[in-house]
Amino acid sequence: MRGKDVQIHPLSSVSSKAKIGHGVNIGPFCVIEKGVEIGDGCVLEARVSIKEGTSVGENNHFCEGTVIGGLPQHLAVPDECGQVVIGSENTFRENVTIHRAMKESNATIIGDNNLLMVNVHIAHDCRLGDNIVMANNVMIAGHVTIGSKANISGAVGVHQFCRIGEYAMVGGQAHIAQDVPPYVTVDGLTSNIVGLNMIGLRRGGFSAEDIKQLKEAYQITFRSQLPWREILKTLEDQFAKGAVVELARFLAGTTRGVIREGRHQSVIPNLKLHRVSDDGENEVATIRLNAG
Repeated sequence: MRGKDVQIHPLSSVSSKAKIGHGVNIGPFCVIEKGVEIGDGCVLEARVSIKEGTSVGENNHFCEGTVIGGLPQHLAVPDECGQVVIGSENTFRENVTIHRAMKESNATIIGDNNLLMVNVHIAHDCRLGDNIVMANNVMIAGHVTIGSKANISGAVGVHQFCRIGEYAMVGGQAHIAQDVPPYVTVDGLTSNIVGLNMIGLRRGGFSAEDIKQLKEAYQITFRSQLPWREILKTLEDQFAKGAVVELARFLAGTTRGVIREGRHQSVIPNLKLHRVSDDGENEVATIRLNAG
């Protein structure tokens, strides 16, 4: 089934059993398999593959080499896999790959208005919210959940079953093996939390009172040294509304634990100078370099 004003390059292969919406533009060397649904206004550049089990909303842009709906990378792939369900207004840059869910009844889900840059990989059974930005070479393992308006910098690797909360900022090349709470910044060098994502909060329209409460909750969560259960109870007792409620809910739902806080300490190197003295002895002078 094809809608009105559909443009399909003659060098592409589009199954007659695919559902193509109005105004879809499909470039050369694309492959659209049977059962695929593509919403109105989508653009597929050259060499895009959208495979069986994929449903795509409206006005998505798929750049060259993108592969959507591939089988899970798993040693025990079942005969019948799940689906990939994509919302609207997303941009998938070159060579993005997104895999179907493992179980037939499940789906890998991508929300709306997301930007996935070059070589991003989303594995089976992941769930992405809305307005997420992922930079080049981000690697998301299976069953990962990422909240809306999170920002994942280049070359970040996320372990399976981890969660990244909304408005979190993850620095480049970080290794995420535990949950990243909402609203925080993770340093790419140490993979530790280094504070709130203040830029993201301000851009997101959080009020001064919201940010004040989040700062208080941050101190309780990461610096109070209270037992975990007391941290959760304190957050629940002190903050009945606002952004902290989402933070507390996220923390209470962790199964892998939460990334710890820890700022990177810059190492100031010593410079050793060797010279031979007037009497022929070897002398060493150590100079501590200025960090500035």
